[in-house]
Amino acid sequence: APMCAPTRAMLLTGNDNHIAGMGRQAVEAPVFGYEGRLMDRVVTMPSLLRENGYHTYMAGKWHLGNSKEANPHQKGFEHSFVMLEGVGNHYNSKGIFKGIPESHYTEDGEYTSWPKGAYSSDLYTDKLIGYINQHKNDKKPFFAYAAYTSPHWPLQVDERFSKKYEGRYDEGYETLKKNRLKSLIRAGMIPEESELPPNHPLIKPWSALNNDERKMESRKMELYAGMVDNLDENVGRLISYLKEIGVYENTIIIFMSDNGAAGEDYYNDPEVKPYLSPFYTNTYENIGQANSMVSYGPQWAEAGSSPFRYYKSFTTNGGMISPMIIRKPGMKSQNSIAHNFNTVMDIAPTVYDWSRIEYPSEWDGNNVFPLKGSSIDSFLKDPSKNIHEDDYVFGMEHTGYTMIRKGPWKITNSIRPFSEANFELFNLSNDLGELRDLKLQQPEKFQELVEEWRRFAAETKVQLPR
Repeated sequence: APMCAPTRAMLLTGNDNHIAGMGRQAVEAPVFGYEGRLMDRVVTMPSLLRENGYHTYMAGKWHLGNSKEANPHQKGFEHSFVMLEGVGNHYNSKGIFKGIPESHYTEDGEYTSWPKGAYSSDLYTDKLIGYINQHKNDKKPFFAYAAYTSPHWPLQVDERFSKKYEGRYDEGYETLKKNRLKSLIRAGMIPEESELPPNHPLIKPWSALNNDERKMESRKMELYAGMVDNLDENVGRLISYLKEIGVYENTIIIFMSDNGAAGEDYYNDPEVKPYLSPFYTNTYENIGQANSMVSYGPQWAEAGSSPFRYYKSFTTNGGMISPMIIRKPGMKSQNSIAHNFNTVMDIAPTVYDWSRIEYPSEWDGNNVFPLKGSSIDSFLKDPSKNIHEDDYVFGMEHTGYTMIRKGPWKITNSIRPFSEANFELFNLSNDLGELRDLKLQQPEKFQELVEEWRRFAAETKVQLPR
């Protein structure tokens, strides 16, 4: 999905975000699909795994409801330490938005406080290792969900991690965008003929910045790189621990992001800045510290999502395509790059396939919706197989940004308020950057996908903002 809460709903349920109850991030309404929490009409992955003999652990960002009934402890996690909101300071519990002066944390369903002096990725790793260690001798399998908040803004990290990137980004975001395209082509991840989409109109050209602005922009990306570096170290800590206790060779690892690169800049948002300014100082010397609130903005986000169009929140490829790495012992397709189309809804069915669990039609006395995702296990065993057939339809709507994909064809809308007239048609088999709108050349294909959109909107009870 193009935003984090809808993606997390899809990940943990194998279903559409509306059906799961997370139709619109940061909205809670007594309307089907927009309740703002995981509903009883779906079953969560940790619930089913725990019912079938697994320990279930989580640490990090929850973002799927702030009530006791919506806590991870009520959704299948045996042990959890989580931030309930979608964003928080990496060094303390200071809130980001007006009305939430303190971020809320719970452990095993009970409110708790942020440990003084802790850094987010380090703490979440410590918690997960502690939960696994607590039960390491009882021989039960476990499911662990490491929902790191880094490298999500605010960009904060110890200088030990960011200093090594000094000067790395002094040529600017447009140069980085081009370099990323070249590196992806060299790696075989995208076709050689891939092109760069134009920058979003919001982005100021690097050549138009003065020296002080360029210096600040480069520093933002150094901090971001440092946060990724710290995250890498913590993933390494988890892997080292699994090896230490002798379970690494029997552990499947999935690593992924929750949406495209984040382009928000709330510190400079006129509605939010008056609240943030008294608590945070964004001078060049101070950014990266616990009392700084800086984001890398759409300019670096577009470099991060290159060669795809736009970034987080948009239903263009730049907002929705994220890398995923799967490591499964004995997998025939290991050390290879997969180009097959799959969605985050496919992960839960795959986990059920691996653990030989049947998804129920009823749970706790409630009828539940069937899974919308499909297992990718057969593809992992035989890379010549497709994960989805060409007639498989994937739809997405979030706050009026919409898309439908069927085979290589995609319609998407990046204009608000929503109108079917604003849909564009792309053939992704030769246009990953969504540069060539084909709806006038391919009117029948365009209308076919518009009809699919109408069916999807009716099925998921989409409520479009005016």
